[in-house]
Amino acid sequence: MGVNRRVLGGSIVAAIVISLGGGYALSRAGDPGDSASTSVDAVLDTPGVEQIPAIKPNDDVEGSELPAVDLLSNDGSAIATADLLGQPLIINYWYSTCAPCKKELPAFAAVHAELGDRIRFVGVNPFDTPKVNESFARDRGVQYELLRDPDGAYTDAVGIANAPVTLFVAADGTIVRQATVLTEAELRSYAMELLG
Repeated sequence: MGVNRRVLGGSIVAAIVISLGGGYALSRAGDPGDSASTSVDAVLDTPGVEQIPAIKPNDDVEGSELPAVDLLSNDGSAIATADLLGQPLIINYWYSTCAPCKKELPAFAAVHAELGDRIRFVGVNPFDTPKVNESFARDRGVQYELLRDPDGAYTDAVGIANAPVTLFVAADGTIVRQATVLTEAELRSYAMELLG
């Protein structure tokens, strides 16, 4: 019994050493036909200065018409964006794993409670299930209409690359303002501007 344990222990140690050594050798070898495998991956332009690659910004849609696409209600009914028009509209694009989205939802709930009789508020969620879309928003005080964009039609049409994105839309469908993360004061101010 003691010999088998020693043999087993020795085999495990040998396997670990071989795996580590082989992995290291493979990582250093690269593809011989790939000239990039022998070059340096990245060089800092200014050592000591943070250098982050540019993240694609959202498309600028201010001044354009709200794109005509279909969204889904939590029960699966199709809702055309054209059917959202007719009064001033605020559309907030958000999802539950977006930290800034989570932070600003209570502000949307508060401003909706004040101005929801004069401005239509709509949340558009591209990723969450109907259950999460509903419960996550309601837990943060949101009582306005929640729609989903599971096929990405709205996301693509508006050119959204980063969330959250809020569009302030005139009754005729013209996008008069586009914003990212909003404080309650900013949201209230932009909502009042939308009302004229």
